[in-house]
Amino acid sequence: MAPTLRLYEDVLSNDAAVSLPPLPRMVFVVHGALAVADQELHDGAAWSGEEAIALKASRDGATLWRWELVGADAGAGALAGHGIVSREKLAAELETLRKGRLLLRGDSVAFPPGGCAYLHRHQGPGIRCLLEGGIRIDTHGGSTSYGPGGAWYETGPDPVFAQAADRPTRFIRVMILPVAYVGKSSVDYLNEEDKAKPKSQQYKIFADLPLTIANG
Repeated sequence: MAPTLRLYEDVLSNDAAVSLPPLPRMVFVVHGALAVADQELHDGAAWSGEEAIALKASRDGATLWRWELVGADAGAGALAGHGIVSREKLAAELETLRKGRLLLRGDSVAFPPGGCAYLHRHQGPGIRCLLEGGIRIDTHGGSTSYGPGGAWYETGPDPVFAQAADRPTRFIRVMILPVAYVGKSSVDYLNEEDKAKPKSQQYKIFADLPLTIANG
C-alpha cells in the first residue's frame, strides 16, 4: 500500500506539552504561540522536519495544523495528553506518488478577491486547508466550495481549477513531490492560452524538505 498523508488540528491549552515520534511532518501555527525544538513559533509560522520533536504551547495556548507522512501500517496519530484536543481533519493514501526520492513542500497560496488558478495540475499529491476567505475547487467533473478550516486533497495529475471568493483568500498546503523539484514550481497549466496570462496567486514557501525515505 502507498504511504498516507494526514492532516490534524491540535488545540493545546496554556503550557500543554507533547512529544512526537520521528516522521516527515510540517506544523503550522494557526493561532497562538508554540515552542518547537529550539524555536518559538507564532501565528502564521511553520516548522518542518523528520526527527522526533517536543511541542509546548505558550501561556496563551496554540492551535496547530499538523501534516504527517506515514506508512500504510501506521496507527492513529491524534495527540493525547492534559490540555490537548486533537482530531484528524483529512487523510489520503498517496496512490499517485512518483517513484524515487521525495520532497515535502509546505507553502501558502494567497488570492486577491475573485482571483483564480487556471486549469492546472501538480507533480505530486497533497492536502490543502483553507486559512481565510473562501474557495471553489473544480475537479473530477464536480465543484466543491470550502470555508475557513475546510480541507481537501488533490492527487497531483488530475486537472484542477480554483476560484477564490470575493474577499482575500489563502490556504496552507503540503505536497509530496519528486526531490528534483526543490526550489522549483510544481504547477503545470494545461491550456496553452493560460500559460502567458498574469497569475493572481502569491506563494510563500515554509518548507522544501528532501526526505530520507523514497517511494519504491
